Amino acid sequence: MAELNMADALNLALNQEMENDESVVVLGEDVGVDGGVFRVTDGLLERYGERRVIDSPVAETALAGVSVGLAINGLKPVCEMQFSGFSYQGFHQMEAHAARMRWRTRGGHTVPMVLRMPYGAGVHALEHHSESKEVFYAHTPGLKMVIPSTPRNARALLVSAIRDPDPVVFFEPKAVYRAFREEVPDEEETLPLGESRIAREGDDLTMISYGAMLHRTLEAADTLAEEDGVEAEVIDLLSLSPLDHARFAESARRTGRVVIVHEAHRSFGPAGEIMARLIEDAFYYLEAPVRRVTGFDTIVPLFAREQAYLPDQERILAAARGVLND
Repeated sequence: MAELNMADALNLALNQEMENDESVVVLGEDVGVDGGVFRVTDGLLERYGERRVIDSPVAETALAGVSVGLAINGLKPVCEMQFSGFSYQGFHQMEAHAARMRWRTRGGHTVPMVLRMPYGAGVHALEHHSESKEVFYAHTPGLKMVIPSTPRNARALLVSAIRDPDPVVFFEPKAVYRAFREEVPDEEETLPLGESRIAREGDDLTMISYGAMLHRTLEAADTLAEEDGVEAEVIDLLSLSPLDHARFAESARRTGRVVIVHEAHRSFGPAGEIMARLIEDAFYYLEAPVRRVTGFDTIVPLFAREQAYLPDQERILAAARGVLND
């Protein structure tokens, strides 16, 4: 069992699926010769050739549209957008075609494609390189929206996404790509799409997060245990659509207090939907108002100010202690 960072774990998933299934193809800008802007597709061109690892023009609309066509005609395309901020040009293809094809053809066609893209701030990137707009895709019926948090679950979720018969949007937190290593099994491993996991057990407080912010949430939970004697349960969502509301509702009914953390903008962000589900499923068990710690309703600032935009331990701890004292 090797220790891999997230970029290498994703590469392992692509390698294994391409070896096991000749219908899996990879396409995108610089995915072949250069191995991807973050080297996630490194080595695939040499191993599988240019018919299965396709360097594309800088044309996100075409990338998404071609992937839909390939999927309808029997292939399993894994399409990489260099950054999520560039993907909006292809959103029309995803919303109007990929997401609707099963419904439009009454089950006659499915679109087994994966749209991969790095997202999020924290790596000193430029404008349009640091967005966290997962809600665009999670809000679209017919698309699955997956966000891993560690190397091991990134590998397992990508394998499941490739094998899924419907389109999956796969957001990769670039702040985590090479942040740490984790043991990843050599043998095949999958995780069901739409199921969350308990990243830390506790009975005093429920904390909900995903992606890169999960790790800041876990750090805050450890600080609460050390300084306040509070044991927080931390739930890693892994998927925003389908959303595993049963798990966090059960946790909220047990702890009575909830904090939600994400880097996406606050207004109309994922936290709002999570709070609505909690009101529906756990309202009478809540002992305090649910609090959320999010990015601000501004354009993500350039790198000199991006850490001030992102939720940090101070803000997370303030929210947690606030809800505990309400």
